[in-house]
Amino acid sequence: MSENLIVETHDLTKIYGKFTAVNSLNLRIEEGEVFGLLGPNGAGKTTTILMLMGFCEPTSGSVLINGFNPLREPIKVKSIVGYMPEKIGFYDDMTARENLEYTGRLNGLGGSGLKATIDELFEVVGLKDRANQPVGTFSHGMKQRLGIADVMIKQPKIAIFDEPTSGIDPEGTDQVLNLIKTMARQKVTVIISSHQLHQLQKVCSCVGIFSRGQLIATGSVDKLGREALRKGNYHIILPIAQLADRVRTEINGIPGVRSIDSVADSTVVAADDDISVELSRVVLETTGLKVQMKVEEFALEDIYMQYFKGS
Repeated sequence: MSENLIVETHDLTKIYGKFTAVNSLNLRIEEGEVFGLLGPNGAGKTTTILMLMGFCEPTSGSVLINGFNPLREPIKVKSIVGYMPEKIGFYDDMTARENLEYTGRLNGLGGSGLKATIDELFEVVGLKDRANQPVGTFSHGMKQRLGIADVMIKQPKIAIFDEPTSGIDPEGTDQVLNLIKTMARQKVTVIISSHQLHQLQKVCSCVGIFSRGQLIATGSVDKLGREALRKGNYHIILPIAQLADRVRTEINGIPGVRSIDSVADSTVVAADDDISVELSRVVLETTGLKVQMKVEEFALEDIYMQYFKGS
């Protein structure tokens, strides 16, 4: 396993009868990434998660989690991985604190240290005032936040979430996403499976797009956007409607420039690389203007639709 990879699969395959749920998956997730699993229902996302956790035996291929095989070394894997399924379950007749205490003891925690950890987690997830209430009285959003505390209590190296914001109102969704960002800042590798593309874009450093059991694209949103929508080019946007011929000539002389087009009140320069610094210098030297330019950003939803256009 490579030094910075914490999740690595090689030709990972799962077949149920005549149905191939996951087909020759080669997945690489680096330590500290927030990785989003995208794809329609039946694309293989949940089956992939189950194989990563060791809950489902592959038909063929291999998987390593921090260098451990989930089937041969399940205890080692489960000791470093926290998992929150789409349908999270707690003991409804027990309080939130009692549920976390139970999880903590299962993971070898106890005593005053466990109490202090639980108190801190209730503060983090915003359930401090509800800690001693039965979970059966909790709303769906509160249970999701408690689920994140349940994942965090074992201080995992990897946290896996399957549809963590499903069925939550916008305020609750923001709370959950902020908690996931908190985990990422603590250097936890996070894997999220979700249909909520705009939400994933807020938290993910990298995404993988699944279709019919195969990983058809992977990379940052910027990388996938340029590949799917701009033929690999960078688009740098200048807030200038029309450029003088001399300015166009100078810009065309920058290595890697592909085209210069006027779009509405702006000028778009397509290039092989991000040439913003060089472009800013040329514009300043030829016009005397300091302009605020930006590299085009992409919506994950547009990228997703491009990959599944016509399907």
